[in-house]
Amino acid sequence: MFNRIILIGNLTRDPEIRYTPSGVAVATVPIAVNSRYKQGEDMREETLFIDAIVFGKQAETCTQYLNKGRTVLVEGRLRERRWEYEGQRKSKFEVIANNIRFFPKREPAQSEEFNQVPPEEYSDLEPF
Repeated sequence: MFNRIILIGNLTRDPEIRYTPSGVAVATVPIAVNSRYKQGEDMREETLFIDAIVFGKQAETCTQYLNKGRTVLVEGRLRERRWEYEGQRKSKFEVIANNIRFFPKREPAQSEEFNQVPPEEYSDLEPF
């Protein structure tokens, strides 16, 4: 059998780290993956929310350098976790990550006021 998944998405919140009793770091990296598709004449967009689970040194690195909104590429295998809560069976899919790659931080979009030409004259209040 073959189980491999590659996702690119944005963190929905900061990673959370915990440690196993033997001291291994485990981080949960929650991401949102957007997909666009055409349905008839309309363009549709759907978002998949999924947690990536990272272990060891990479878990600590993710917790140190990643934060909400950051774009990442996650490679790993898909796993279904099952449990029972208040008599109801629950399940959730998550990615057991082998590798997480950080994308560069996005620069904030420049508004029109930053695209304007600076004035020719300066007042005495400006330091230059």
